[in-house]
Amino acid sequence: MLPIMHQTRLDDDELRALYHALLRPRIIEERMLLLLRQGGVSKWFSGIGQEAVSVGTVWALQPQDYVLPMHRNLGVFTTRGVEPARLYRQLLGRVGGFTHGRDRSFHFGSLDDKIVGMISHLGAMLPVACGLGLAARLDERDGVAVAFVGDGATSEGDVHEALNLAAVWKLPVIFLVENNQYGLSTPVSEQYACRALADRAIGYGMPGHEVDGNDVLAVHAAVSAAAERARAGDGPTLVECITFRMRGHEEASGTAYVPDALLAEWADRDPIQRFETELRDRGLLTPTESEDLRRALAEEVRERVDEAVAAPDPVSTQAVELAAVYAAGSSVPDLAVGPTQVRRYVDAIADALRQQMERDPKTLLMGQDIAEYGGVFKVTAGLVDRFGRERVRNTPIIESAALGAAMGLALAGYRPMVEMQFADFITCGFNQIVNNLAKTHYRWGAALPVVIRAPHGGGMGAGPYHSQSVEAWFTHVAGLKVVAPATPTDAKGLLLAAFEDPNPVLFLEHKGLYRTAKEEVPDAIYTVPLGQARTARSGRDVSVITYGVGVVWALDAADVLADEGFEVEVIDLRTLVPWDKEAVLASVRRTSRALVLHEAPQTGGFGGELAATIGQSAFEWLDAPVDRLGALDTPVPFSKALEAIHSPRAQVVDRLRTLLRY
Repeated sequence: MLPIMHQTRLDDDELRALYHALLRPRIIEERMLLLLRQGGVSKWFSGIGQEAVSVGTVWALQPQDYVLPMHRNLGVFTTRGVEPARLYRQLLGRVGGFTHGRDRSFHFGSLDDKIVGMISHLGAMLPVACGLGLAARLDERDGVAVAFVGDGATSEGDVHEALNLAAVWKLPVIFLVENNQYGLSTPVSEQYACRALADRAIGYGMPGHEVDGNDVLAVHAAVSAAAERARAGDGPTLVECITFRMRGHEEASGTAYVPDALLAEWADRDPIQRFETELRDRGLLTPTESEDLRRALAEEVRERVDEAVAAPDPVSTQAVELAAVYAAGSSVPDLAVGPTQVRRYVDAIADALRQQMERDPKTLLMGQDIAEYGGVFKVTAGLVDRFGRERVRNTPIIESAALGAAMGLALAGYRPMVEMQFADFITCGFNQIVNNLAKTHYRWGAALPVVIRAPHGGGMGAGPYHSQSVEAWFTHVAGLKVVAPATPTDAKGLLLAAFEDPNPVLFLEHKGLYRTAKEEVPDAIYTVPLGQARTARSGRDVSVITYGVGVVWALDAADVLADEGFEVEVIDLRTLVPWDKEAVLASVRRTSRALVLHEAPQTGGFGGELAATIGQSAFEWLDAPVDRLGALDTPVPFSKALEAIHSPRAQVVDRLRTLLRY
């Protein structure tokens, strides 16, 4: 057992208040466990025996500090003073909770209380803490972010990426490991081989401290010291709190896999009993006072829980639920006037980034090699000289932590952009995009204005891992917007609109267009609204619905068929989520024929959604079956000769001829 080691700076009144705070979550849990047995709550993750970690940590923090708790950290919410009525309704899934019944227990945030709740993917919130810490430093606020993580989740990649990022950037973040000896049923002896998780800290370049997690004053002292270090600008700290989970991972799991002797041993180390003993030794608490407080708290909790139990279940409609997916507010057309100049696609994107950073000091850029090097495609070249390294930030070779940090920055009022070096590498950050960024607004209402730029697409002989068209992986994800511009003018206007949007936006830039597409582009700031298609070419015989490089292919095919007397209409979607159904259906009604075209493999491609909608909603106007054309269902090959076989580009004219002859 670790010795009690603390230097108490708390006076007698503060110690009594701390005892009150330590006891409150225990009383609430006892009530919730009773409700669980009665069927009043469906699931419960108990933190009984671990209260000292949550309460001691929050007691050591200041109101401006962010906390990112986990399953068993009820004491974080109670000690932070989260509104009790709303908290109980959240825990019971009733009307008036933080998530309106859309997520459970502690899977929520309350920015007013500086709490950012967890998702089920363990370790995912540690990168978010990095973003919150960075925001505090950029704002020159005396703020710290504390991220909780269990012993089992320390094996997750997000944890390693976050600790490394925080150390490299010297961020004011405390990583608090709640080592409760088991990851569900797997003991720590089977989870890591180091003596202590705190020993890992030296590998990241930060201090690591092993603390008795059942001693609330030891936790308070360790977190206080780490916070003081962070506020001084000395960077992050890893604090490992050694404690024990006295109940199952969740109640249904039980504890049959835990030796009885071990449970008995840790029951003797109960944090509340230990603190009571210390207070009695100091003459600050009598047994009668302790019992009176327990009874008073139990009655208060019973009344509040009964009120929450009596509250109705959430009631909603499809329209209400759909409206909750995205934060309200997006760009409106902001047409530029004044001079233009010929710009390439890459130049138009760079121009948009520069103008966005000039007009909004809360915009910052992150990515691999984007500063002095300018990114592998030189899109960000020169921006670090103009705006400095605080706003144009090279990251380590990480994707997930950069995206998670962007979420933290957005929660703190910034508009971050993350550049994926290649869209193919976005898989390394998939969880942060689809489960953290995309779902947060629907779950608890936080807006997340994050732009993710991703160079994608083939045609350059770059092989399977630098050529993929990744849009279909993400168009299935509610809460994420997906943009794929085909022209320099749209690339600039859509990117500026993406920065104005209060939701995460995946901005797909086709590598093959960077230096081949060029046209007159306005010098001034303007926006092209997300969700509005454009008619790239008018026609009366057949519609091609496409986006990105497919627009170039469709226009080339239209030129060929024009010599044969056919008029091909080309609809450029520009935005895939949301996509402009009205514009597409109006075109098909005019021409009575439709080809859906994209560069990605055909099976499971976004074209299937387009074709199905056209077939259902424009059936009576069709003179031929809806056709769709995508790439061969193979990875993208390296050889340009083989890639030509893979690509649908050479087939567009013949497919249109077949459709016109039907």
